[in-house]
Amino acid sequence: MGMRFLKNEKGFTGLEAAIVLIAFVTVAAVFSYVLLGAGFFATQKGQETVHTGVKQATSSMELVGSIVAKGSTTNDNITEVTFTLQLAAGGQPIDLNKTVITVLVPKDGDFVELSYESNSSSLDKASEYYVNWIYSLQGSSPDNYLEEFEKAEVTVYLDSTGAGLDINPNDDFIIEVKPPIGATYPIELKAPPSIDSMMVLLK
Repeated sequence: MGMRFLKNEKGFTGLEAAIVLIAFVTVAAVFSYVLLGAGFFATQKGQETVHTGVKQATSSMELVGSIVAKGSTTNDNITEVTFTLQLAAGGQPIDLNKTVITVLVPKDGDFVELSYESNSSSLDKASEYYVNWIYSLQGSSPDNYLEEFEKAEVTVYLDSTGAGLDINPNDDFIIEVKPPIGATYPIELKAPPSIDSMMVLLK
C-alpha cells in the first residue's frame, strides 16, 4: 500500500535538515570559542598571579660591604648603624620614599619604624633614616628610586638622640627593610661584647 500524507502534514525535507545541522554546528562553534576564550583568560590571570606572588615573596635588595656601627663608651650602647643596599640580581627598582625600616630589640620588646630622608639638614633622627647615595644614575640629583647599579648608604640612629632604643653589649637586634613591593629584608645583628666608638657588626 502506498504512503499518503494526511491533510496539513508536511514532510521533513533535506533542505530543512541541512538548516538544522548548520544551526547546531554554529552554536557548537560559538560555545567552543567562548570556552577557549575563558580558558585563555584564566591562564593569563593565573600567570599574572604567580608572577605577582614571586615578586612579593622575593627580596629585591641585598647588602653590600660591611655593617658599621658607632657607639657611646660612656653610655655603653650603640648609637647608630650604617649599611649599604643595592638591588639584587634581576630585582625591580625600589622606591625608598615608600620604604619603611623597622628596628626591633627582642630583649626589651621595643621597636621603632623609620621613614626615608635624604636631606641631612631636615632629618628627624627619631622618626627617619638617612640615605646617602654613594652612586646614583642621576648623578648629584638622585631620585628616590634604588635602581640597578645604584648604591644607597643607609644610617639609622638608635639611642636617645634618635629612635630611643638602648642596645647594650651582646644584645640581639633586627633591622627590617620593608619595600612597598617585594619581601621584607631582615638584617639580624648582635652587639659586640664591648662597645667602642666605631665597630663592624656581624650578622
